[in-house]
Amino acid sequence: MKENEDVKFHEELDKMEYEPLNDTEVKLIRNSLIIGTVLLVLFYFVAGWLFPGAHA
Repeated sequence: MKENEDVKFHEELDKMEYEPLNDTEVKLIRNSLIIGTVLLVLFYFVAGWLFPGAHA
């Protein structure tokens, strides 16, 4: 039963047309990646400041 559902899903994916991302979607993806990277770096330095012995 699961294999039958997978085949149908795969067939549906093959039937779909390619749709490029519009400008709003590109901006959302880009901004999300930038915000995520900035927060990751910020949290790294804040953790180093709050917990000085934690970083090796």
